[in-house]
Amino acid sequence: MKKLNTFALVILTALTLACGYSSKSYTPVAGTTPSIMQLNPDSATAGGEAFTLTVNGSNFASKAVVNWNGVAQTTTYMSGSELTVTIPASLIANSGTVQVTVTNPATSGTGMYGSGGTLAETSSPMSFTIN
Repeated sequence: MKKLNTFALVILTALTLACGYSSKSYTPVAGTTPSIMQLNPDSATAGGEAFTLTVNGSNFASKAVVNWNGVAQTTTYMSGSELTVTIPASLIANSGTVQVTVTNPATSGTGMYGSGGTLAETSSPMSFTIN
């Protein structure tokens, strides 16, 4: 009986693998790259108060995030062409130039075996000046 159980287990395993039920590896495809056209405002005074930055552009995903010198900020999606973010006073305490980008997050696959996912894509940077 033990030999029969072992044989049945081997046969079921072989059939399962032959039918394609083993793990599949799919590489996500490129996502949509956002583009920044304008920052409003495009500058601030060092040591100033917190303010709302409006980022206008195109191809913003509903879960896109604005990055301030590479650090993701809490972002509000207004539309596919407008995002807003509150910039705290601590981020404009010193004069200089800040790089602002927008990142559309990766999406997980929903197809068979998880296929159909996309990679995260980040816009080219736009400079924000702190005077």
